[in-house]
Amino acid sequence: MKNKIPYWRLSSFYFFYFAALGSFLPFWSLYLKHHSFSALEIGELTAFMVGTKVIAPNLWGWIADHTGKSLRIIRIASFLAMVLFAGFLYEVSFQWFATVTVCFSFFWNAALPQFEAATLHHLKDQPHRYSHIRLWGSIGFIVTVLGVGYLLDLYSIELLPWLIISLLACIWLVSLLTPEITSARAGQATVGAWKIIKQPEVIAFLLVYMLLQAAHGPYYVFFSIYLKQYGYSSSLIGMLWSLGAGAEILVFLLMRKMLKYISLRRILLVSCLLSVLRWLMIACYAGEMPLLLFAQVLHAATFGAAHVAAIHLVQNYFGDHHQGKGQALYSSLSFGLGGMVGGLYSGYAWDLYGGELVYAFAALLSAFAYIIAALWVGKGKAYCHNS
Repeated sequence: MKNKIPYWRLSSFYFFYFAALGSFLPFWSLYLKHHSFSALEIGELTAFMVGTKVIAPNLWGWIADHTGKSLRIIRIASFLAMVLFAGFLYEVSFQWFATVTVCFSFFWNAALPQFEAATLHHLKDQPHRYSHIRLWGSIGFIVTVLGVGYLLDLYSIELLPWLIISLLACIWLVSLLTPEITSARAGQATVGAWKIIKQPEVIAFLLVYMLLQAAHGPYYVFFSIYLKQYGYSSSLIGMLWSLGAGAEILVFLLMRKMLKYISLRRILLVSCLLSVLRWLMIACYAGEMPLLLFAQVLHAATFGAAHVAAIHLVQNYFGDHHQGKGQALYSSLSFGLGGMVGGLYSGYAWDLYGGELVYAFAALLSAFAYIIAALWVGKGKAYCHNS
């Protein structure tokens, strides 16, 4: 008898988590610009936020693997993220925003990697169903990107923090409804986590995803500002963001069948190549709507397909006993260190060299990622057999 999967509770968490992200990613830089923060300060604040992913997920992942209580950690982290984000309402200064950003994101960044591990544990022998659950995150992203863009055109951007706080509260409430799991503890493993991490293929895998996320840095931080320079409205910017998420949903729907015929290695390599194409198109043709639309559709590959491949590769590499640490390490080095590097280089270079050159550099990073993936990832047998 197959284990009953709490499909809607798992899907709801992804829905609200990425709904909050859909309120934050496209519009927070506009909110900061509204309060007279410079491009350098916006880049630094973004780097502070994603930089905590280098430490926080690994710390919480270690605790989760040694206690076997992922959901308890997710509930605590979600609640504190909601409370701390309210600090943005108190004062507007770079020092205060930097402090609140670090404190809030330390807990915000703890939740998703552990929920990924919890979801895979609930799925047990049905990991192919992951993409059908994760797609609800993309739906949540689209709903809020479109809705928030429309609201910000009608009302003041000062509404934005209140919307995000409301969605953070929903994340916490859904985490309370999601059943706890009792996962295998790290102490029971026959292969140590460090032995897995030291394998050349695993190192190459982590480096590839760090580069891919560094390439996404100017997209997450400055894409909305970049489009404003070309005269796009907030609602149209929201539609362009949602188009990328919509293409991502299509990949999640098709991924279950794709994995039967296409290897994880090939999915990763194609995603890297399309990343190069996407950032070059945004660098050169942001004012050409048809080409910009096509570039946004490529988000299906540059993030959607690449992320699904990563989740499955981490599961293969780290097994059940180290799954929390594995997902945390992937998150911290890709979204964390890669995102921090992306935020910093785009922030420092934006005013000096312009958006076009910044996105061209993102294409170069994606090209390096392709070379490393082609040489090392998916060729070896770097899998953990203790699950």
